[in-house]
Amino acid sequence: MRALALASILLRAENIKSTATPFFHLCLSDERQPPTDKNKTDQENFGKSLDPVYQSVSPSMALVETAEKADAFKEEANKFFKDGEYDKAIENYTKALQLKESAIYFSNRSLAYLRTECFGYALEDATKAIELDGSYVKGYYRRAMVYMALEKFKEALSDLDMVLRNAPQDKTARAKHTACQKIYRRRLFEQAIAVEDKASALTSFDPASVTVEPSYDGPHLESDEMGNYVVTESFMLALIEHYKAQKKLHKKYAMIILKQIDQLLRNLPSLVDIDIPEDTKFTVCGDIHGQFYDLMNIFELNGLPSKENPYLFNGDFVDRGSFSVECIFTLFGFKLLYPKHFYLSRGNHESENMNRLYGFEGEVKSKYSMEMVDIFTDLFNWLPLSHLINERILVMHGGLFSNDDVTLDDIRKISRDRQPPEGSPMCELLWSDPMEGNGRSPSKRGIGCQFGPDVTERFCKANGLDYIIRSHEVKDEGYEVAHGGRCITVFSAPNYCDTMHNRGAFITLIGKRKPAPMKPEFTSFKEVPHPDVRPLAYVNPFLSFFM
Repeated sequence: MRALALASILLRAENIKSTATPFFHLCLSDERQPPTDKNKTDQENFGKSLDPVYQSVSPSMALVETAEKADAFKEEANKFFKDGEYDKAIENYTKALQLKESAIYFSNRSLAYLRTECFGYALEDATKAIELDGSYVKGYYRRAMVYMALEKFKEALSDLDMVLRNAPQDKTARAKHTACQKIYRRRLFEQAIAVEDKASALTSFDPASVTVEPSYDGPHLESDEMGNYVVTESFMLALIEHYKAQKKLHKKYAMIILKQIDQLLRNLPSLVDIDIPEDTKFTVCGDIHGQFYDLMNIFELNGLPSKENPYLFNGDFVDRGSFSVECIFTLFGFKLLYPKHFYLSRGNHESENMNRLYGFEGEVKSKYSMEMVDIFTDLFNWLPLSHLINERILVMHGGLFSNDDVTLDDIRKISRDRQPPEGSPMCELLWSDPMEGNGRSPSKRGIGCQFGPDVTERFCKANGLDYIIRSHEVKDEGYEVAHGGRCITVFSAPNYCDTMHNRGAFITLIGKRKPAPMKPEFTSFKEVPHPDVRPLAYVNPFLSFFM
């Protein structure tokens, strides 16, 4: 029996298969011949002779068993991936990699990270696959897809060139190379003809030049005694009902709101100071992502915005959800109605690249025009980057910085009228994420950084803060308290994209003066029904092209 087991092990070990033959012969002779004293003695002697061989192949046996376990984890991961359970797939690919490093495993996990939009991790895994096996074509292909997701088209073209040199008949790779090349050339052309300080369409917009048709049955903006259009409470209530009925605000009024919000945002600082009076309530909400009916549910649960019921919405108002236009005009309307009691922070999705890929551009083009897309791009550049509540709680969309030198005064000085420059404090405010371990690490998203509890502790102490509030990440209950209470995440889009099954949440703060604590209170809520329009309905087809 020992010979049979050893023969089986040797057969599985590719480099010593030939050694297995005599052991199978021994097993066969044992079965064919009746037992005798001589046979018994021969078997005992042969068994002793197996000891050094057995010892020599034990490491190979362990390697084979480890490889089989790793492959089992990979197969389990593949099943989870096929079912769309990408986090579980990543977990099992990781278990496989802990047993055996493999270009295939890294490539598979890279794709799973790509599906969860952890572009930084996806890029790292694809690169490791290439480092392990420079001839593994799929590694270059996978990395090219990550570069395309990050809009690094020059790097993507380089990897796709490598793929096509090794697989010139690959039609999929050829199609993606062609598409990537077109986009890259178009971007170069756009940069070449770009004009700084391009005049916005808002500058020349004249409300008197736009006629409201008699058939329009939506809300109308009223004029004050000076003849200026003003957003009123009755207008906002009518607008909400109009949107709930899936109707569109007339372009004339939409443009008036955009022109007025442009003037308002330009006069705000990059870091806005908020004072919550003693024992009064203030609500902080996280990502909305175009989920208009869930936004309405927040107002049902917590009351409509008012001077007595102030709000801060912490970025990512648009993209993915297919009612982003309704969300942004509702939020802009309340900002105009209550400029000192309703606050808006910029998120990473209030940017040109994100809007191009994840649906907002397509939705605005469908409901209004490309001209309005350009207006939103300019407006989003003027959204404040962060808010300081009672000089003790800092609120930003993403997180902290790649070095300890950044202070509140540095945030105040940021010139924000632009797309976030990669690697800048502005970019990190919108993109960074907390992590469990101390220190810092490269971002799982490929932009910003990850920061540990020690980083948060030092930042809070240096700037006299109790804690920070950020958003940017889905959480099962809609919120998470981390870093010893110093870092709080709030996310307000329940059942994100109709697939994540998470709750949404908002934070209630009660104004207090130091040293009395301002302890956050959390309200979690489930999603509500919405019309039969799927999330990502307006997403750029290019997104599915590389995913």
